[in-house]
Amino acid sequence: MTSFLSKLASKFPKDRCLTDPVDCYAYSYDNSRKHFPPQAVVFPENAEEIREVILLCNEYAVPVTPRGRGTGTAGGSIPVAGGVALSLERMRKILEVDAKNRVIVAEPGVLNAEIQEAARPHGLFWPPDPSSSAYCSIGGNLATSAGGPHAVKYGTTRDHVLGLKAVTGAGKAIRAGCYTTKGVVGYDLTRLIVGSEGTLAVITEATLKLTPLPEKTGGIAAHYRDAESCAQAILAIMAQPCTPAALEFLDSGSLDLIRSKNPGMLPQASRAMLMIEVDGADIEGAARAILSACENSGLIEASEVADSRALWAARRALSPLLRDIAPKKINEDIVVPVSRLPELLSGLRELAGKYGIANVNFGHAGNGNIHVNLLVDPDDPGVTGRAEECLSGVFDLVLSMNGTLSGEHGVGREKMPYVPREIDADTLDLMRAIKSVFDPKGILNPGKLFP
Repeated sequence: MTSFLSKLASKFPKDRCLTDPVDCYAYSYDNSRKHFPPQAVVFPENAEEIREVILLCNEYAVPVTPRGRGTGTAGGSIPVAGGVALSLERMRKILEVDAKNRVIVAEPGVLNAEIQEAARPHGLFWPPDPSSSAYCSIGGNLATSAGGPHAVKYGTTRDHVLGLKAVTGAGKAIRAGCYTTKGVVGYDLTRLIVGSEGTLAVITEATLKLTPLPEKTGGIAAHYRDAESCAQAILAIMAQPCTPAALEFLDSGSLDLIRSKNPGMLPQASRAMLMIEVDGADIEGAARAILSACENSGLIEASEVADSRALWAARRALSPLLRDIAPKKINEDIVVPVSRLPELLSGLRELAGKYGIANVNFGHAGNGNIHVNLLVDPDDPGVTGRAEECLSGVFDLVLSMNGTLSGEHGVGREKMPYVPREIDADTLDLMRAIKSVFDPKGILNPGKLFP
């Protein structure tokens, strides 16, 4: 390792190659709160420097873990095998804004919010909008195919990437996809690399497909006496022709958290809530249709919101609030078909009661994507074991409903042991074979995805 570190340091200025353990510590963890220190942190500024690092790591059989801004919750960017943390945070150039073709080309370290700022003056936006959009990078968005509230209408990251450039685990510079919205030449490597969590290649440039900003937007808040009534309203909303731009569900625990920080914002009787956004030319007609679909016996009130910014700010603050209350919380982003949501919410409540685990649920109901938060208190004897049993039960419940273990956070390290429950052995073998083609020595983000 000493010889490797010496060679690595010779390729970069001192401020772009850290080897002191104190300096490296900040790159040993992400939002999963697990710590695995790297032996070095490198800050490349272009694709050729990334290639040089990967070739050197191949030569010395040293693991290399690509990293964006470390906002992920599944442990995808932590260097579990040590080696090099390859931070792309200094690759911050927006290379082209082509409004005529609705395209933006950017390096992986550009923040999601910066893409939105660059597109907005042209009447365009990039639909992926995770709650960490002000801090997360597009490289990380592509690595996990991130979603967000507007995925119900506009889809996830994978639906908004035309092409990319990357360096494989073998150190080969490749180009995938194209600049146009149509293109069927060769295999679709773009969609393969997007969502691969840095296990196949390091993305060095992305060509993103932009979408026109809607003419108008409007908000609706609907409050219910119980989660079951709220779930039935979700089904009714998604069954009518007008697709909402966002449809967010918040359970009683979520609402209590918001009340603790924003007294008087919500009705006291509300035990479940829908935050709904409509957009387009006819938001009045869309709002009427959705308000009608909201009506059932459990509805307390449903109304249009003149300025929904405060509500959305409260929704985005939920995850950080939960971290303050339960720093060791287990945070999962399971997905089921929308029609199974009532059954899912009922099952989650039963499991939390069975194992005695406090549970807060919220998320993107229009996609059936619910963020399950098991609030673990490490000072409570036996709680960790019960929480793991509860989580296992949650995953079994989801898979029994034809669902999936992750909608937008990825597998990373945290969900890795559960992957064989969803993916059969032959398919996993095929995935491992694909990885071996891209990364024959297995140096790229090892200890992720595959159990």
